[in-house]
Amino acid sequence: MYRIISGRWKSKRISAPKNFDVRPTTDFAKEALFSIIENRFDFDEEFISVLDLFAGIGSISLEFASRGCKDVTSVEMNPKHAAFINSTAAELDMSLQINVQRGDVFEYLKKNRNRKTYELVVADPPFDTEEKKYNELIALVLNNNFLKENGIFILEHQSRMKLVHPNLLDTRKYGNVSFSFFKANERESLQVEEAK
Repeated sequence: MYRIISGRWKSKRISAPKNFDVRPTTDFAKEALFSIIENRFDFDEEFISVLDLFAGIGSISLEFASRGCKDVTSVEMNPKHAAFINSTAAELDMSLQINVQRGDVFEYLKKNRNRKTYELVVADPPFDTEEKKYNELIALVLNNNFLKENGIFILEHQSRMKLVHPNLLDTRKYGNVSFSFFKANERESLQVEEAK
């Protein structure tokens, strides 16, 4: 079970079936994360597009939609979890805001290179994901124009994992969960590399 913290559906509790093997972001960590995000983006004034990778049962996607975000793409491989996000979004009248894509995140990112850019890309891979897969994920998001120039990539990971990257802006720790924040690649350097 998780809770929508703020916005239209503030305090709404979402219960997933007991047989779902999921680990939604804790309320404490989610509240802290959205406080950081809302210091940078104004959901009431701006049109913010979000890509939620490893969406699970929709804790982050539904939170964005509740806060007024009109364009959330949720990528989730598990068909039951993807169906749960769809049905919950329909129940909460968020179907026009949330677009659920069922599939492997790495394959999705490879297939959709340079198609659409987002202000925010959020990823919460399974905690047993190998460090090299985290590095591959960072590279796929940053090197394929998924972020707008002012965009931010937020990666959730175990606190004991220390990520190092030239685009890393900050890492915030909340117990055994940390969020690392990455800035978009500079457009000029990308064009120079492509021209080589």
